[in-house]
Amino acid sequence: MFDRIVPRYDLMNRVMTGGRDGAWRRLAVREALRGRKVPAARVLDVATGTGDIAIALRDAGVKTVVGLDFSEAMLREAARKDGFASGVPVTWVEGDAMALPFADASFDAVTVGFGLRNMPSYPGALREMGRVLAPGGVLVCLESTPVTAPVLRWAFAWYFSRIVPLVGGLLSGDPDAYAYLPASAAAFPDAESLGGMMLGAGFTRVRYLLLGMGTVALHVATRD
Repeated sequence: MFDRIVPRYDLMNRVMTGGRDGAWRRLAVREALRGRKVPAARVLDVATGTGDIAIALRDAGVKTVVGLDFSEAMLREAARKDGFASGVPVTWVEGDAMALPFADASFDAVTVGFGLRNMPSYPGALREMGRVLAPGGVLVCLESTPVTAPVLRWAFAWYFSRIVPLVGGLLSGDPDAYAYLPASAAAFPDAESLGGMMLGAGFTRVRYLLLGMGTVALHVATRD
């Protein structure tokens, strides 16, 4: 499915988030690098898609950035976008987030943006991301979260179930993909529950911030 929607993937991200996803990703990058010696940091972006977070990390001065995704087509687009920038290129790796092809404690920070909900086991994916973190490393997770306010919940449910598949189908020719994406977001755990999963996966400190009128959560989890 993800291979099919690559040509309009970035545009649809803008549409689905009202153009706010770029600012949210930049916030995720700032949290990943908070208190770190930036050039020396080693950062992995899991489910990198077309590479927005990975490229932003590199643009922030990180010398070792790895972007991993299971979709070869997504990675080709990420590499194409990366080719327009100056500086040290991102390393793009095709791989499975459930079995990361890296040794234990390989990275100082791991980021994942709007990708965890597509993984077959949230706890399993969290444990695997924790495995590759060095002591003191952080996981920064940017993800959709169910809206709790009744009126907003109804409004967003209507928008994502009716408008997003329609616009996605017109722009990409694949309405089924853009019916799946809102459904996966609606079925994802709420922010408090996800924080509990992170603690259960071995992270020792977890905090989160709600964004986009409560539709998105940014979690920062530390691995001691």
